[in-house]
Order: sequence, then structure tokens, then C-alpha cells
Amino acid sequence: MKQMNISNEAHDTFVKTHPNGDLLQLTTWANSKSLTGWYFRRIAVGDGETVKGVALLQFKRVPKLPFTLCYISRGFVCDYADKAVVEKLTEIAIATAKREKAYAIKIDPDVEVQNAETMLKDLEALGFVHKGFEDGLSKNYIQPRMTMITDIDKSDEDLIASFEKNNRSRVKLSLKKGTEAIVAKREDLKIFAQLMKETGERDGFLTRDVSYFETIYDSLNPNGDAELFLVKLVPSHVIPKLQEELKNLNAQKEKLLPKQDQKKAQNQLKDIGIKVAKLEKQVEELEQLNETHPEGKYLSGALLTFSGHKSYYLYGASSNEYRDYLPNHNMQITMMKFARDKGAKSYDFGGTSNNPSKDSEHYGLWQFKKMWGTHLSEKIGEFDYVLNKPMYKLIEEVKPRITKMKLKMTKGRK
Repeated sequence: MKQMNISNEAHDTFVKTHPNGDLLQLTTWANSKSLTGWYFRRIAVGDGETVKGVALLQFKRVPKLPFTLCYISRGFVCDYADKAVVEKLTEIAIATAKREKAYAIKIDPDVEVQNAETMLKDLEALGFVHKGFEDGLSKNYIQPRMTMITDIDKSDEDLIASFEKNNRSRVKLSLKKGTEAIVAKREDLKIFAQLMKETGERDGFLTRDVSYFETIYDSLNPNGDAELFLVKLVPSHVIPKLQEELKNLNAQKEKLLPKQDQKKAQNQLKDIGIKVAKLEKQVEELEQLNETHPEGKYLSGALLTFSGHKSYYLYGASSNEYRDYLPNHNMQITMMKFARDKGAKSYDFGGTSNNPSKDSEHYGLWQFKKMWGTHLSEKIGEFDYVLNKPMYKLIEEVKPRITKMKLKMTKGRK
């Protein structure tokens, strides 16, 4: 086994076609991280003709210190059962990391626990230290150890049938509500960033500037590995549908009026009255929207990304308005179909905890992700290869404790 020199394109092709390949191992993804201070180096090994394994080493400088952290996001892309390949990748990674003055190498392989076999012992034998099987969203990991994945390599009917019952109904209803899910353009990232800001203010998290999303889009979209989706409510398209529903309901009402003395008819008339009142209110709201936004209003958006047969729901945002139109449901099913038609077999919803309790801060996230016919993908977890023990102890152990202590002291003074 020897080191090989390959191009960025050859590296990315290998990642996209390997079972253990991941979006975070693409050079195009690494390019998008330059805005946040990361840079990368590539390594590859093989028999001199055929590539057997690759890795993308990302580096970030430690503030105020002449050291870096080396992070191999989602681990080596190789067959971990091939010890010669893993040993050679480790050897080259260590040499590369030392040249960049890294105090440690972190890896979190995209390998599920049930498929790991002797992988844990093999990596530990090479000097890696496993950080344990903590919760999927543990703050001790850089990437979530658990994600939720939907298998999308199936027909539209079977795909929707795989969802939880209540969600199936909402997805079908969202498609009847009249919102339009579209593949948007680069200039529409401004709309997405604004929706993201609105989402962050509602849910209490910090959001990124539009330049962050532009960098990701510019890095991945040219190769077809990223698309922006937006969902729009166009009032002039929906109002006629609502008016037709009103017409049908009023026709039903006329047929029931001669029987209004009967209890069954009375109940039916009551139900129709409620539906009519609701529809009339919707029509009124949309007529007002048509005056202010005749071109329509964007209600939700997301970035959909790819790596070979894998697709990823990367970022999602939604408006506080017109939520009854279920724009997010329309967006999700549209993106799943798009990804499947593009050749993806899986749709990754990202990090989650494993069945958290109802009082957990992660319960809502779990509830949302499990209703899409997902299965839990539990990775083997994060490993550290320590290159500088004193610096590792300072940065990974001492500094976090000091920061935590300062936070407690600050809270105590409030």
C-alpha cells in the first residue's frame, strides 16, 4: 500500500461512489468552509494504480496559539476492514497533521455501529482514543453521532406510505393547499437568508449571513451537489380553488336545507357552516395578500445537498405567516422526490437524539424527524489521535472547564 497523488476531481468521484463517502469529505464542501477559517489537505492511498482510500484533512488554527486542530470529518473514506489501507491512511494523516502543527486529529467515521465489527479495537490499536457512545447530539462531538435517514428509493405512493399516519395526511393536504415548491436560483438566497433569520428569532438560535449560504451554493451547485428550494404562496392561484370549494359546500347546503329538521342533516349543516366560515376567512386573507404581494409570498426554504447516492437536508427555514398552508410539508416531499429522481437512495435529516424524553430540549426535533419514515443511523462515534498531550489537555480539558466555571460565575452575579 502506498501514497497516491490524485486530483480534486478524482478524490470527489471516489467519495461519491464509496459506501462510506459523505458530503463532508468532498473538496467542494471543504472549499465552502474557508469562510469560517478552515483549510484542507488531501491524502489518498492505493496499489499505485487503483485508489483504495482517501481522506480530507481540515485544519483550523487555535486562537492565540501556534497550533491547529486536524479534523477528518466523517472519517477516512475506505473499507475499514482493510487494515493495510487504514494503517497507511493513519500514517500519512499523522505526518500531514504534524507538518501543520496540529495538536490532535479528530475523526468521526460515517460507519454505523452495527456495521463496525472490529473497527473500534482496530482504531484503538493504531493509537486512536474513542470518545464513547454518548447521545447523538452530545456537545462533546463535532458532528452528531446519530442522524435520521429516510430511504427514498421507492415510488411516490410507497414513499408517502412510509411516513407516520398523521404526517401522510398532512403531506397530502399540503399538496392540495396550493403552495408552489420550486428549485430557486442563486439570487434567491437573499430570500432564504431572510426566512432563516425569521426562523432563528422564533426558535432562539443564531443565524448566518447570506454570504455563508452563497459560499456553500457556489462551491457545490456547479457540480450539481446543492440546490435551493423555496415554497411560495401565490394568492391568485389559490383563491379560485377556495372559491370552487365554497361553491361545492353551498351546493351541499342547499340540498340539506329541506331536511334541516332531521338531526343528521342538522349536524351536517353545522359542519358545512364551520367549513364555509373558515374558507371565507381564507379567501379574505388571500385577497388582502393579493393586494400587497400579487406575485406571491415565500413561506419556507431549504438547501438540499448531495454526495453520490446520498442526499442531505442541510438547512431549513420558514415564515411565521400562513403556516396553515403547510409549506414545509410540501417542501420536504418535493425535495425527496427531486433527490430520488436525481439518483439518491437516502435522504438524511441530520442530527438527532435517540427517543428523548418529552421534557428534553431535543424532543421536538426527534418528533419532527421520525414522522418522515426515517430510521436511526447510529454512527460509531468520534476518535482522537493525540499529537501533543500538554496542548491537547489544555485545549480539550482545561479550557472548557474554565469557560464553564466563568459562565456559572457570570450567571451567579445576575
